[in-house]
Amino acid sequence: MPMLDLARGHLETDEALVAKAAGLDRAYGARHPAEILAATLVDLFPGQVALVTSFGADSAVLLHLAAAVDPAVPVIFVDTSRHFSQTLAYRDRLVAHLGLTDIRNVGPTGDEIAANDPVLALAERDPDACCGFRKVGPLARALQPFAASISGRKRHQAATRAGLSVFEAEGGLIKVNPLAAWAAADLAAYARAHDLPAHPLVAEGYPSIGCAPCTSPVAAGEDARAGRWRNFSKIECGIHRPAEAPAAARTGT
Repeated sequence: MPMLDLARGHLETDEALVAKAAGLDRAYGARHPAEILAATLVDLFPGQVALVTSFGADSAVLLHLAAAVDPAVPVIFVDTSRHFSQTLAYRDRLVAHLGLTDIRNVGPTGDEIAANDPVLALAERDPDACCGFRKVGPLARALQPFAASISGRKRHQAATRAGLSVFEAEGGLIKVNPLAAWAAADLAAYARAHDLPAHPLVAEGYPSIGCAPCTSPVAAGEDARAGRWRNFSKIECGIHRPAEAPAAARTGT
């Protein structure tokens, strides 16, 4: 189905974008994340790409890698107005530490909050609706000028991410996941090697951090994302499309 590419003013089909992503994945998907980011920021989408981050538990690694290529890369943070105060403080600390110069804080408008969640109870009752107006809508608006976005998703994080490609087509954009193949040990080793500051809540038992009403500590032996939307079947906020597991994983072979 044709879709209007608002950022670049022409019609591009879903099929063409999917084919483009597949070609980029074949060409660059097996490279080191630093090479993937350099290709994305300098060669493939110069001036047309934004990095989306939650300033969560693993965010420092991707941001450090990107800052080494271009500290002026646009960095989009969706400020839902329901984040932990520690996350907001960590954002400011990490931005200063890495020398990032184009931080774009986006979020729901006051009118949207008043219309959808005036008493701040929606997260507990309908987290999908809460994420929809606090995250999905604001991010979609913020990404309209861009041809591509960069995310910090990894395959090891959840079953919905097991089949994650490094380059994928989503929402009229090419989405780049440079860290897709990295395991938790790879991230920890990189953070140690570069002396990156950790999110303060990690030491308190939060290996995956979202909004305060929907994030709880994780017990020993639990999945790292078990504390996200606990007691709900929800495992993604909605800004990312679940990735299909590889055939071998689906069949158990």
